[in-house]
Amino acid sequence: MLLVTPWVEKLLGVCLKYIPHRLAGASLVTPVVNYWWSSLPANLTREAYYMQLPQDQWSLRVAHYAPWLNYWWQTQKLFPPSSVVDHSLKILSRQDSELKATWKKHENIAPVRQQGVHESIHRDMMIAFGRWEFDPIQLTNPFPQNEGTVHLWQGDEDMLVPVTLQRYIAQQLPWIHYHELPGAGHLFPYAKGVSDAIVKTQLSYDS
Repeated sequence: MLLVTPWVEKLLGVCLKYIPHRLAGASLVTPVVNYWWSSLPANLTREAYYMQLPQDQWSLRVAHYAPWLNYWWQTQKLFPPSSVVDHSLKILSRQDSELKATWKKHENIAPVRQQGVHESIHRDMMIAFGRWEFDPIQLTNPFPQNEGTVHLWQGDEDMLVPVTLQRYIAQQLPWIHYHELPGAGHLFPYAKGVSDAIVKTQLSYDS
């Protein structure tokens, strides 16, 4: 299973918690980290939170504390919306910019937003940064007999998902196989050969 959106991430977390016997393994690729998960140290989340662009800090607050205002906030014209909604280049790392430059116009964006911005972006924000009924950091090993594996892939120059939080999660959950890619941003799965490497790694561990 390859994680691509926050709602899939949450569904996968539910599966790992309640029905791990139905999974053969899982690969999480730059999964979102909710700054309000109770198990994350306050000093760490505070530091990571304020590394985000001011417009994203406000968007995250709205998505968490007032999700019913999220659509209005992302569509009003008084304040800048989420940098993702705004197609801001400020959230692109060096590698992200290089990868984006190789894409044909709208080639990669259209499939991601084919259900509309509200369903694919606004709702994702509410799910990702809303209130979760469980804390993923408190998950126990879903495969205690090594009948499957969980992998987490993260770029160390990701401008959307802070690597410091991902490192902490990997330290707290040693049963996760953590793969940190030097120089990689948020779009590293689009780099040549990376997706194949992720799938091959999963299969090699679970075979």
